[in-house]
Amino acid sequence: MELIVLLAIAAFVIIYRRNTGENFYKFVAKEVGAVYEKYAPYSFQMVREKSKDLGQEFTTKEYMTQIIVFGAFGAGVAFLYFSSVLWAIFYGVVAVAFIPYLAFLRCHRIYNEFIFEQIQVYTTNVIMEFNTTQSFVKALEGVVQSGVLEAPILDDVKLMIDLSYQNGIIDPSIKYFNEKYPFYMVKNMHQLFMQITKEGAKDSGESLENMLLDIDMLVEGVYRDKMDRNVFYKKFLTFGFALYLLVMLTQFLLGTENYIKMLEEWYVMIVLHAIIIVNTYFLINGTKFYNEDIGGE
Repeated sequence: MELIVLLAIAAFVIIYRRNTGENFYKFVAKEVGAVYEKYAPYSFQMVREKSKDLGQEFTTKEYMTQIIVFGAFGAGVAFLYFSSVLWAIFYGVVAVAFIPYLAFLRCHRIYNEFIFEQIQVYTTNVIMEFNTTQSFVKALEGVVQSGVLEAPILDDVKLMIDLSYQNGIIDPSIKYFNEKYPFYMVKNMHQLFMQITKEGAKDSGESLENMLLDIDMLVEGVYRDKMDRNVFYKKFLTFGFALYLLVMLTQFLLGTENYIKMLEEWYVMIVLHAIIIVNTYFLINGTKFYNEDIGGE
């Protein structure tokens, strides 16, 4: 065990010396980034780039801080459970290995929130433009020219305009947008425009005003839900991490010497590993739900 630790320290020193004059965490980030660019799925790259554009992506220093904190916490919990340096190193590495996945979930949430905000801008501005132009396609063109939309919504609205002119009807463009962005506010607004266009409603102003009110209520509900979920998620993490430390209560009740003797039994080791795995599963699953469900669909 001592040999493994010494080899790890030696490897660190060698790598550090070979990169004299360059901040070490930048070197690590560059190497990890190269692997990321080669193996990461396109969806990961897309949401991460959008997070960078929005200025919400973590800096290299913040990622390195995460690595240190996750590694130290994983190693500390494992040593507390098993009183073993080997298991401490193993769980420290496993904890650090979760960071890319957690980064993806976070970027995915940021991207979804951005899309939802853009959908809100799209629906409200199309309704206001339609009140002026009384034409769905002209309303789309007005929104595009106003500069309030960003990619990828902007590109999809431009495609909607092209589809409408190519087919002579708005149905294909609406179907395309509804399938790509299946939000209630999008489907309801498009359904209203199809009725107005096909039935030739003379006075659509009141219906559109009601639609704007519905969108405002939906958006308000989504943001209220977001605040509630933030509060719940913090409590969820606090409780989840506290569960890791329940073994301290066991050690207090049994005594440290008796607890260490118990570790010699194979079934005790299995139970302890199961506790860590199950608790980690629920933490990751809860984090996945928090980051993927923004409440807007």
